[in-house]
Amino acid sequence: MTRPPGPTNTVLDVPGLRVGHATRTGDGWLTGTTVVLPPAHGAVAGVDVRGGGPGTRETDLLDPRNLVERVHAVVLGGGSALGLAAADGVVAGLLDDGVGFPMGAAPGDVVPIVPAAILFDLGRGGTFRHHPGAETGAQAYAAASGSTDPTDPTGLHGVVGAGTGARAGGLKGAVGSASSVLADGTRVGALVAVNAVGSCVDPATGELYGAAWCRPDDLPSGGLRRPDPRDLARATDLAAALEADRPATLATTIGVVATDLPLTKAACAKVAGVGHDGLARAIAPVHSMFDGDTLFALSTAAPGAAAPDPAAYPLVFHDLLTEAAHCVTRAVVRAMLAATSVTTPWGTMRSYAEAFPSAFPDGSPGTPAGGLEDRP
Repeated sequence: MTRPPGPTNTVLDVPGLRVGHATRTGDGWLTGTTVVLPPAHGAVAGVDVRGGGPGTRETDLLDPRNLVERVHAVVLGGGSALGLAAADGVVAGLLDDGVGFPMGAAPGDVVPIVPAAILFDLGRGGTFRHHPGAETGAQAYAAASGSTDPTDPTGLHGVVGAGTGARAGGLKGAVGSASSVLADGTRVGALVAVNAVGSCVDPATGELYGAAWCRPDDLPSGGLRRPDPRDLARATDLAAALEADRPATLATTIGVVATDLPLTKAACAKVAGVGHDGLARAIAPVHSMFDGDTLFALSTAAPGAAAPDPAAYPLVFHDLLTEAAHCVTRAVVRAMLAATSVTTPWGTMRSYAEAFPSAFPDGSPGTPAGGLEDRP
């Protein structure tokens, strides 16, 4: 059993973090952008990029050998390489607010540091050229920075933001999140947009690969059970038909792992790397040549914050790494449970809940505990 979750069982349990989504649907659109916003002092950050088709911005800067220690936002979005333009809107918003790396004598002379990663969802709304741009990034930044209660998880999960056009194997992908509280009170959380060439579902049983790593707080009331073989047979046929008609030529799962434990850039890079172990428990195959799976890691601790006692730090950091991987796995499962079916001119992507109704004891996904809502 993993450590207990925080109050919302989301990345918002990490002090100082805010999340904002911008979602575009209808009229050929099915895409969006998500902004993860640390406190104004920024967050020490690391990254781990895997797979054969990454789309990223400012990841070289996060190398521990390089100068800048802190980032001021992380952007996750759809639109493939075209969607990296959304980061421009976030940079502009931070600049207007005077948040960034100081570069001049005046308070506003700053350069916001905004790493970004994208997933492939082009054309899934019906129009291939529709992708997030600077205006979408600005909307997501406004949603994050303007949140009146940054600890409210309402609207955090599901077919929103970076998860709007997401697909996971033959099913609809989405955004999911989870958190843990370590024995010493340190908090860690993950937020992922699940959009994989591989599947989150065991083809032999219909069960979610990552469900075995979940806590009761992650699942619907009553938990999950092995789906009826008839559901499995029908879902397998429909997924095969989708793959034959609309093969997942490109994909990519992206996300953020965050903690309030003071960390160096090198330690953040280690957290991001171990987070990929969490993806490997929940998605198969993972890190393919058609995925650019990317995880960022953030430490929101204020500059100069005291680290744990040196004698205790190795054990605390080990615990953090363990829970970081667990949180990523649990976030993937929560994303799949939060997904809802979507039909556009491109086609239909069915949710796990629609494909496997018998997995839910009451025949529906219900409302999982810990803030995960059932979205229409």
